Amino acid sequence: MINKPLLINKPLFLTALTLILGSLPSSGVFAQTNNSIIGVWKTFDDETLQPAAIVQITENNGLFVGMITKLLDPAALPTCEKCADSRKGKPVVGMEILTGLKKEGEVYRGGQILDPDDGEIYKAEIKLLDQGNKLDLRAYIGIPLIGRTQTWARER
Repeated sequence: MINKPLLINKPLFLTALTLILGSLPSSGVFAQTNNSIIGVWKTFDDETLQPAAIVQITENNGLFVGMITKLLDPAALPTCEKCADSRKGKPVVGMEILTGLKKEGEVYRGGQILDPDDGEIYKAEIKLLDQGNKLDLRAYIGIPLIGRTQTWARER
């Protein structure tokens, strides 16, 4: 018996391979890790746990900043009336609330965050969780031990 080489129809093979790979779930072996806080994040109200705002985090020369791009809480004040700095009375949408964070290993620290609800400015520290799909933002006065943590979810 003579062995004949297996002939593969390349266009058909590539189409089948594309369909198979395209139908695989986006988690598992092909899961993508978001290893930076850069992106769009949904924040949540501390008391109700309902979505509060959308924050866009960007990086400029190694410093990370975050700006509110949308308010999701219908009860949120549209302006920062309790702010004590130049943001007093200014619209919350478009306001930079997170400033000066630097990446140090797995943590982003050295920055500040403004809470537009009470006008207070806190020190801030961020750590990514869940393969970069969530972050824990620790806001505190003095030392991180004395403060509160919020979990934000990455928007797709």
